[in-house]
Amino acid sequence: MHVLRNVLIAALVSASASAQSPDRVGLADLVDEALRVNPEIAAAANRYDAARQRPTQERSLPDPMVSAGYSASGNPLPGAGLGREPTANIGVMMSQELPYPGKRDLRASIASREADAQLQEISAARLNIVARVKQAYYRLAYTHAVSDVLTRNLELLDTLLEVSEGRYAAGQAAQQDVIKAQTQLSILELQLERVRQERAAREGDLAALLNRPATARIGRPDDLQLTAFDASLEVIVAAAAEHAPMLRRDQIMIDRSLIAVDAARREYKPDFALTGGYYYMGAMPSMYEVRFDVKVPLQRARRAAAVAERLSAADEARSTYDSSRLALQGRVQEDFQMASTSVRLARLYRDTVLPQAHLALESSMTSYQTGAVEFLSVLTNFGSVLEYEMTYFDELASYHAAVSRLEQMTGTPIVH
Repeated sequence: MHVLRNVLIAALVSASASAQSPDRVGLADLVDEALRVNPEIAAAANRYDAARQRPTQERSLPDPMVSAGYSASGNPLPGAGLGREPTANIGVMMSQELPYPGKRDLRASIASREADAQLQEISAARLNIVARVKQAYYRLAYTHAVSDVLTRNLELLDTLLEVSEGRYAAGQAAQQDVIKAQTQLSILELQLERVRQERAAREGDLAALLNRPATARIGRPDDLQLTAFDASLEVIVAAAAEHAPMLRRDQIMIDRSLIAVDAARREYKPDFALTGGYYYMGAMPSMYEVRFDVKVPLQRARRAAAVAERLSAADEARSTYDSSRLALQGRVQEDFQMASTSVRLARLYRDTVLPQAHLALESSMTSYQTGAVEFLSVLTNFGSVLEYEMTYFDELASYHAAVSRLEQMTGTPIVH
C-alpha cells in the first residue's frame, strides 16, 4: 500500500543528494569573472580614458605660426637690393593667438564634465553586466531545479504506471489508466527536453558575458533560495535617485550645458594675437617688428544665436534628467511589485500550497491502490503537484531576477 509513497520519499532523498554535487558554481565567482573580462566594461573604460585627455587639449594655447620670407628690390630674386635698398630684407616672424582670458578654461571644464559623464558610463556598464549575469544565473538555476522536479516526477509516474499495469492485468483497473499514465510520461519527457533547451540557452548567455567559448561548461548554480524582502518602495526609489549612474550622468550633463552657456557668452569677448619679427637688412641695420592684433567680435547676431542654442541645450539636459528620473521611478515600481508579489507567492507555495498538494497526492495514491478512487483522481493530483512545484521555482527565479534589476537601477544591494 505504501509502495508509491516510499518511491516518492526515495526520489526526494536522491534529488537532495544529487543537489550536493561538487560540480557547482557560485554567483559571486561568475560576477567577479565577468567584471574582469567582459569587453563592454573594457570598452567603457577605454572611452573614459580617451575622454580624460580632452581637458588638457582644450586648455592648451593654439600652436604658434612661424613665417619666413624676403622682400627684394630691382628683381624678384632673393637678396636683390639687400643692403642698398631699405625695403629689401630677409626675415622671420612668429605669431601666437591668445584667446580671451577664461575661454580655454571654460572649454576645458566642458571636456572635464564630459569625462565625468563617461565615468558614470563605466559604472552603468558594470551594473548592467552584473545584472545580466545574475538573471542568466537564476534562470539557469531554475532550469536545474525544474529538471530535478521533472526527473523525480518521471520516476514517480513510471512507478505509478507499473501499478496501473498490474491492476489492469489483475482486472482491477481499466486499460485507459495505463494509456493515461503513458501519455503523461510522454508529456513530462517533452517538458524535460524544453527545459534542457532553455538550460543550453542560459549557459550560452553566461558564456558570452564571461567572454568564454560558446561551448564552455558553466556548472550547476547554487539552489534557488527564498530570502527576506523587506525593503520599502520609498527607500528603493530614493536610492535610485541618489545612486543610479545614468541619473548622475544626466546631472553632470546639466552642469556641462550650463558651462557651455558661459562659454558661448564669453565669445562676445575679443581674442588677441601677438606677433614678433626679425629682418636682416645686409649692410644696413637690422629691423624688428612687434605687433599686437585684436579680433573684434562684430558678428553679434551669430554669437546671440550660439548663446540661444546653448540655453536650449541646457533646457534639454534638464528635461532629459527629469524624463530619465521618472522612467527609472516607473521601472523601480514595476520591479518592486514583481519582487514583492513573487516572494509572497513563493512563500505561499512553499508553506501552504505544496504541502497540501503533496498530502492530496499521497492520499489519492494510497486510495487508488485499494481501489477507493479512480486513476484520474491520482493523475489530477499528480499534475497539480507538478504544476505547483514548477510554479514555485518560477516565482523564485522571477523574484531574484527582479531584485537584480532593482540593484542595477539603484546601484546598491537590495537583499543581503
